[in-house]
Amino acid sequence: MKLLKFSVGTIFILFVTVVISVFVALFTMGDPITLGRPIIWTVWYIAILLIVCMGLYDFSSFSKQKIRKVLGWGALAGVVLFASVKGYYMYQDSLKIEERGVELTDYQPFTNSGQLAKLDHESTVKFEGGLPRLDGATALYPMYASFVEAVYPDSETYDPYNDQTSKVVSTTTPEAYSRLMNNQTDVIFVAGPSDRQLQEAEQKDVSLHMTAIGREAFVFFVHEDNPVDSLTMEQVRGIYSGDIQNWKEVGGNSESIRAFQRPEDSGSQTALQKMMGEQKLMEAPVEDVPEGMGGIIQQTSSYRNHKNAIGFSFRYYATEMVKDHKIKLLRVEGIEPTVETIQDGSYPLTSEFYAVTTNEKARQYGDFLNWLASEDGQTLVEETGYVRLD
Repeated sequence: MKLLKFSVGTIFILFVTVVISVFVALFTMGDPITLGRPIIWTVWYIAILLIVCMGLYDFSSFSKQKIRKVLGWGALAGVVLFASVKGYYMYQDSLKIEERGVELTDYQPFTNSGQLAKLDHESTVKFEGGLPRLDGATALYPMYASFVEAVYPDSETYDPYNDQTSKVVSTTTPEAYSRLMNNQTDVIFVAGPSDRQLQEAEQKDVSLHMTAIGREAFVFFVHEDNPVDSLTMEQVRGIYSGDIQNWKEVGGNSESIRAFQRPEDSGSQTALQKMMGEQKLMEAPVEDVPEGMGGIIQQTSSYRNHKNAIGFSFRYYATEMVKDHKIKLLRVEGIEPTVETIQDGSYPLTSEFYAVTTNEKARQYGDFLNWLASEDGQTLVEETGYVRLD
């Protein structure tokens, strides 16, 4: 009889726990880390505690005072656990560095924000009608927003977040390539395409036309307290292939290396894949992320600035992040990524970024593309904070 009561009680407790967990997952979608997960952890702790106590004690023999005492101590333990787990996730979240670049509305053209690079004279090219639709990477938006202010009319509103009505937006690199190949935009400002994006273009019979407009450094960064200041190309490839797994192998402390990656087809992930060459890239760290109505997906884990972490980005992003987070850029082959080393090519991970369009639209907007590589366009590239071509 006792075993039957224990079994029925266990099934009931587990059923209630699962139901509560599902509801918590559904209704804390906006804050799953600092709210949802601690609640679920606490609910399961209480469930396990109840099952253990049910197996050890016959509660029917307890007095009301003793039951209240047990419940009180259980509730206190639950509160302590919730606070501990919530504190842990809040700490983890504080280490997370989003590859955010800039707040786009601060750079919206014709808003008198004072944030855009400007020419000290009238541009040699001016659009009055037939404006090309622009899109691109978040970090490049301040640059091409300055192009817009130089050559577009100020009679329209260029909302960077409204891809339905605005002719100038920023939807990130993967989305911009997709929109270009689906004729939803005309010119995109991005790093070079990934192999998968090239394959997609071929499948859709789209010929990509790439106009180089500036140079940028692909950089690696670590926590500022990491004693490692420089890596060789061989060491970087060793870390991202999984052959090097401890910082002591490259002159650091004896700590396992946590090598973060970026989502597939992002500009920086494509740069990493190209840097690896024939060497196989190891699997990226992943995390479970809620999606839709409580579903769970696995997503590439965003960089968290642990003492043993390493991440990568482009110099513009990384220098923006340094202002708010305790990271430092690594030298590669002993060379620091600076304007000078990018300009002369001595920094080994220097690459061009592009205005990408289709062959047909390259003919239609040829004057604009030529202007981007002209003195006017290159001045705005440089004034934004990137490295000009010459």
